[in-house]
Amino acid sequence: MTPQAVNLVPFVSVDHMMKIVTEIGVEEVLAHLCDYLEEDFKRWELFDKTPRVASHSVSGVIELMPTSDGDVYGFKYVNGHPQNTTVGLQTVTAFGMLSDVTTGYPLMLSEMTILTALRTAATSVLAAKYLAPTGSKTMAMIGNGSQSEFQALAFKKILGITSLRLYDIDDNAARKCAANLAGRGFDIVICDSKEKAVEGAEIITTVTADKQLATILTDNMVGAGVHINAIGGDCPGKTELHKDILMRSDIFVEYTPQTRIEGEIQQLAHDHPVVELWQVIKGDIPGRRGSQQLTIFDSVGFAIEDFSALRYLRDQLDRTGHFENLDMLADPDDPRDLFGMVMRSVQTFA
Repeated sequence: MTPQAVNLVPFVSVDHMMKIVTEIGVEEVLAHLCDYLEEDFKRWELFDKTPRVASHSVSGVIELMPTSDGDVYGFKYVNGHPQNTTVGLQTVTAFGMLSDVTTGYPLMLSEMTILTALRTAATSVLAAKYLAPTGSKTMAMIGNGSQSEFQALAFKKILGITSLRLYDIDDNAARKCAANLAGRGFDIVICDSKEKAVEGAEIITTVTADKQLATILTDNMVGAGVHINAIGGDCPGKTELHKDILMRSDIFVEYTPQTRIEGEIQQLAHDHPVVELWQVIKGDIPGRRGSQQLTIFDSVGFAIEDFSALRYLRDQLDRTGHFENLDMLADPDDPRDLFGMVMRSVQTFA
């Protein structure tokens, strides 16, 4: 029996994703993702929202991140295991799905290891669009792992960042990042300390992986007027910024109940004031108000961002043709006769 079209689910593999990104162009993909994110942040109140469901272990975390806008449901499965790289594995892997709310039928299944890196960078630059100093040209990037190049390219494409100051405790990671970004329009300096990396930077991005209460930035390293893009802390017990920096900053988050558990603000009182980014994007609350304001985007990643990324990806399938249909859903002639379908298949193959 040939499955009906509605029972075939488009699947985007890692190979498909790489072809889509290279065909469209990584900077164009980042710009388009930023547009989709901005659209969904403006309709933030329509979405189902819940902190992600996390299963923590001594080696890492596995999480499910669901949401729905009432018409389409989306979820992402994602892990975070910082020590994976020591055995040749990725720190973060992911896959996700969109489904039709009316029928419950899946609309698309996709890898999201690459897509998560892209959407994280697009979310960072979307926040910086509203929070970073006007005319910023220099970004320090502390942590030069698998997210770093995507962050750099997003900030160049959307904000015009052309000067990068890199630091990683692993010199090989910094050299890798610099080599991958060579010829892409950056002036790159590899620094031998965090302190040197942040010198002269209008934007500081922290994107480290260790699952611990770390102090990547101390208070004396950060002057007035800087925007901090803090994206490495994303689970209980994992931070990057000294508490004193938070106390003198205006802090912007995605979804407050989740960030209080997982973000930099887990160090602060439960009622410490923060602003959700969607309120700034909608124009309800101002973002950057002056040249001396210190702003922090305390980003932990939220399901609506993954929904936006999957929504963008689905819109590219017909354009690029980079997907395959999976026979994932049972398709009996009589929807009440699943057993009969199985038995008839046995007779067919006998």
